[in-house]
Amino acid sequence: MPSWNHSLAQSYLVGALLNRYEGQYLILTELTLALADGPLVPDVSIYPKVANDWRHDIVKQVEPPLMVIEILSPRQTADDLIEKADAYFEAGVKSCWIVQPSFEAIAVLLPDAKPQFFTTGEVVDPGTGITVAVEEIFR
Repeated sequence: MPSWNHSLAQSYLVGALLNRYEGQYLILTELTLALADGPLVPDVSIYPKVANDWRHDIVKQVEPPLMVIEILSPRQTADDLIEKADAYFEAGVKSCWIVQPSFEAIAVLLPDAKPQFFTTGEVVDPGTGITVAVEEIFR
């Protein structure tokens, strides 16, 4: 169940990403992804920018995003989100960030690499080139 800190981190994260990447990417929240193992709903999904068709909505997106972001909720475990990350990678997602509000930390996971952890400075995602300052999220 999302919480105050979960919601605030998501809001600040989306704002920071939109400020940097609105012309290049679509930053989407709570989009249902129709994966082979069943639907998953990441907190944030990032897709290459395309024109939107407002007349025809997509309820379950079948195309995997370039990147997803999961924010640890108070009742979740890191293992829960690592399991989700593995499912995203199997579907073709290039990168998954796990945000841990209580530690003011962001982990960047790639399919075939050790996680990288950031608590200050710029989060640098080698899989996508996307960056954001930790201080923009946890202010």
